[in-house]
Amino acid sequence: MAKVTVDGIEVEIPNGASVLQACEAAGKEIPRFCYHERLSVAGNCRMCLVEVEKAPKPVASCAYPVMEGMKIFTDTAMVRNARRGVMEFLLINHPLDCPICDQGGECDLQDQAVAYGKDSSRFDEQKRSVKDKNIGPLIKTVMTRCIQCTRCIRFATEVAGVPELGATGRGETMEVGTYVEKALSSELSGNLIDICPVGALTSRPYAFVSRPWELQKTDSIDVLDATGTPIRIDTRGGEVLRILPRQDEAINEEWLADRGRFSFDGLKRRRLDRPWIRRNGKLVAATWPEAFSEIATRLKTIPGGRIGAVVGDTVDAEAIFALKSLMTALGSENLDCRQQGEAITGEHRAHHLFNTAIAGIEAADRLLIIGSNPRLEAPVINARIRKATLAGLKVAYVGPATDLTYAATQVGLDTDFLTGAERPMVILGRAALARPDGAALLAHAWALANPTPEWNGFNLLHSFGGQVAALELGFLPGPRGLNLAAMMGGGVDALWLLGADGFDPARIGQNTFVIYQGHHGDAAAARADIILPGAAYTEKDATWLNTEGRMQRGWAAVLPPGEAREDWKIIRAASAILGKPLPFDTIEALRGKHPLFAGIVPEAALEAPPPAPLSGEAFTAAPGNYWQVDPITRASDTMAECARSAATPALAAE
Repeated sequence: MAKVTVDGIEVEIPNGASVLQACEAAGKEIPRFCYHERLSVAGNCRMCLVEVEKAPKPVASCAYPVMEGMKIFTDTAMVRNARRGVMEFLLINHPLDCPICDQGGECDLQDQAVAYGKDSSRFDEQKRSVKDKNIGPLIKTVMTRCIQCTRCIRFATEVAGVPELGATGRGETMEVGTYVEKALSSELSGNLIDICPVGALTSRPYAFVSRPWELQKTDSIDVLDATGTPIRIDTRGGEVLRILPRQDEAINEEWLADRGRFSFDGLKRRRLDRPWIRRNGKLVAATWPEAFSEIATRLKTIPGGRIGAVVGDTVDAEAIFALKSLMTALGSENLDCRQQGEAITGEHRAHHLFNTAIAGIEAADRLLIIGSNPRLEAPVINARIRKATLAGLKVAYVGPATDLTYAATQVGLDTDFLTGAERPMVILGRAALARPDGAALLAHAWALANPTPEWNGFNLLHSFGGQVAALELGFLPGPRGLNLAAMMGGGVDALWLLGADGFDPARIGQNTFVIYQGHHGDAAAARADIILPGAAYTEKDATWLNTEGRMQRGWAAVLPPGEAREDWKIIRAASAILGKPLPFDTIEALRGKHPLFAGIVPEAALEAPPPAPLSGEAFTAAPGNYWQVDPITRASDTMAECARSAATPALAAE
């Protein structure tokens, strides 16, 4: 540790740290544009100039290392003049278009021009103009505003691992863009908007929509993958206008996947906003009493053993618990949450959790990925893996060749890659457990990870935010219950689908009475006899569990459309009509009925799954369409455009 003095304040800072970090440790604010704590140091903007004793001129604090006994001054006449000069240079070519810039109100350049700049400009020459670049349907570029901080280039190269951005030219003629004009192919490209300190890179779907001070901000969770990224939902007039990440070092650091950031327009389209009943082969609009009456009439004549229920991948924990409670009251054990038939029993928590935790990726020394593509299934987790590889993590994978954005070796299931590792780690994709030998694959992956009480390196990577809660709440067949496959083809007389859109509804028996409860008119809704309109994740106070099993809460940002209601309330109302009223009337009372909502979970015991022979079947590639995977994203025009752009990237610029 080095002792340095910042404006008379003595602080201790690790050797090798920068002067900027020492100043921040002393509580001093240092302006900057190019510096970002998660990116390499570029030293481009020079806005962070400070004075160091005995130095002949101001130094760039972001790139200047501390030394024992160093004396730093952050607010001298030299520093103030230097910062004013730098700001004057930055504004020479910057357009004065703040009134029409989407970065207005959230712009670092605006803030620092006021705090550290001059009150007038001496520049009266012609400003330069730069051609805007078309880099896809998500990012809008106004490159005349670019101050050449290169944050975007460093993010794309270092964090996203897709080095498609770069600079051409020098000095005033330097331009940032793709070398060949085409759409960005990273699943993390939206983060470029967040790290750009000016209005050069902004959200194309959000262009000219609103000002930040007009928005109401609500905390929630991204459920469109299983990372559990904390998000902020910005709304105005009852409409979601944008979604931004919140910072959590243990989960997402400060990044958000593009699917969770940009698919919100799907919340407005193809919505179920009233109950529907099938009469004479056609769905007709109905009232809530009519829908509940029809359900009661049909279910009261069906024995509990002939009623089944399936929950989908993004359903909240409260709704899952309510439906399980209703099925139990009706005498049904036919429950399932494994829409693809995954070999997950739910008996041992350690078999279906990401046991090392997401942050634990950085503690592993070797990682084996089996039957998974984290880049498409969980881009934020993939970025964490890439970060660890830059620090020395060795990675291998079992499956078809693919670009994971970091160096990885393709191996077979008989690999000895983890032999000798002090902290071995295995990531097994949930989709791989849908293979005929899924149970054997789970046991094999567990054996490769060789968990111990000190280090459990076995991790199951789920795909959506509602999958773990269903397992933790035991939404699985009882001792005499049927799984989803057995419920198909007439295995049950009545089937309640709660947001279950992940299997082919054509498998359902022709004479099975189907109740579909959800928020979009997807394929399963078209098969239903009764449709109950539910609330999407942005429209309810609810609990989700991410792939680690971490309990997370989200709050309603807007009201559900029309007559749609929160899912647990629908189930509670239906239970009363069926003569099996559930013992809760408020969400607080519901949460009091299960210890999960209080964060009380059993310990994840290290019991190995029973071994079984592997089939030798080759692994297939993960679905290539990252953009359209659930009812919300399938209803999104933005996601459809991204899918088209990804299929023909060269056409994105046309």
